[in-house]
Amino acid sequence: MKPVNSGGHAAYQDRVLAQLRKYYPDAPNSLSSSTWEIMEKFWNLDLSEVDSIMRDRYSVFGPEPRLPSDMLRSILVSVEFGIVSYTKWAADLKENHLHAIISGFLVGDTPGTATFYDFQRRLWLSDKNNISDSVHPPKEKPKKPSKNGEKAAPVEKVTVKELFERFEQDPPHDMEPCRMLYEIFSTLFLKRSAADGLINLFSLSLAGDGTPIRTAARERKKRTCDCLEKGIHNCKCNRTYSQPDCNIGWDSLRNCYYFGYDLYMLTASDSENDLPVFPFLGPASRHDSHGFLYNWFSMKQFLPEAVVKKLLLDSAHDAMPVYTYCREQGITPFIDLNGKGGRPPVYKDDFTINNDGVPVCREGYTMRRDGTEVDKGRTKFKCPKISFAGGKITCTCENPCSDAKYGRTVHLAMKDNPRLFNNPPRSSKEWKMEYNARTSAERCNKREKVDYKIEDGRYRSTKMWYCRLFCIMMCQHLDAWDPPKTSRLRDLF
Repeated sequence: MKPVNSGGHAAYQDRVLAQLRKYYPDAPNSLSSSTWEIMEKFWNLDLSEVDSIMRDRYSVFGPEPRLPSDMLRSILVSVEFGIVSYTKWAADLKENHLHAIISGFLVGDTPGTATFYDFQRRLWLSDKNNISDSVHPPKEKPKKPSKNGEKAAPVEKVTVKELFERFEQDPPHDMEPCRMLYEIFSTLFLKRSAADGLINLFSLSLAGDGTPIRTAARERKKRTCDCLEKGIHNCKCNRTYSQPDCNIGWDSLRNCYYFGYDLYMLTASDSENDLPVFPFLGPASRHDSHGFLYNWFSMKQFLPEAVVKKLLLDSAHDAMPVYTYCREQGITPFIDLNGKGGRPPVYKDDFTINNDGVPVCREGYTMRRDGTEVDKGRTKFKCPKISFAGGKITCTCENPCSDAKYGRTVHLAMKDNPRLFNNPPRSSKEWKMEYNARTSAERCNKREKVDYKIEDGRYRSTKMWYCRLFCIMMCQHLDAWDPPKTSRLRDLF
């Protein structure tokens, strides 16, 4: 039977208020302020639109189902209270009347564990619980870096340029099963944050970063061949994996190997609350430069109306195709150099370029920036030894490079090397101020891993991990919204 929510959000509020008066008559004095804060969040959160979004996921036959809005709200409440197991949460709803009331259920009539798993199945638009096939050859394990804190070298056999060309013609479809999840997240949370001025979807500044998500202590697999009986231990034959979308990667923070996913998150860097915009779960061995491309081209399919103006990425993304793509799309890149891409040793015959993309004259002096000509796509640098003392312009260099009145000037054309020559230059205060906001992606990942304990969920399928991840992202936006000036729930109580 199709879900019917005739009363909408007002009916939920009436249920909450009636049951609070019945089971918690002394609630204002007996409940903690943090509990009241969570209650206020969900009292004002209208999820009734979820019932219409998910209507087609229910049959016209059978018994009346639980309202999708109540089920989703209950999962969000479990995220807020830090309970990651649906078995424990279903038991908690039966014992803790307050959690049942906040979820929107009647005390004594709460869903069981199977109902939560069935609801997640309806959120996931695929018959398979994972994205890739469970039977595939062993994946390559990344090599341990030589120094502590370093990221492992990429194991992918495709370059960033080749991946750009492939995805521009045929974007990845890994996120298709999450389309309904993202529709709910975008409609009820992301666009609400945009309406409140927390995010500007038409002038986005995005920070990207990957983080390891440990899902199990070890990799579980079974052989499909008889090579072991023949004495061949390290064959490349197919295996059956219980978590086919995961593999072994290197955790540069903990300095150890781990089994699980690489979560690549795009975050609104200009939001005060480090709000998430788009996630992507890839195998643990995937390099951040590839994880960014999978995320980026997936986001363009799911959020086509977004206009990105700035991209803030760390040195793992320092590849020429990224700069070229940004220039073609009208995006200003803020990407740290990794020191491996090289730089032109000599520019304009007698000038070298330093690590920040700034000219260094033949005497070894770093030149001074003198503005950017945006229309011509070039930045001007002038001699740093020019003096204006006494109202006269003189060059104080012992071996001047030019006889010109203002000394030697150099114009760096961004088309010559968009990786090194960018606007603003890396040596400028504007670039450093903007790039400092890249840590918003790290703070966003920290909230999901530490505050919301995403790694504590011992799920075996990508479906469950994505459902939990999107619910955490919803709570991140919910926490960022300003509460009403007065407590309507307390006043009515």
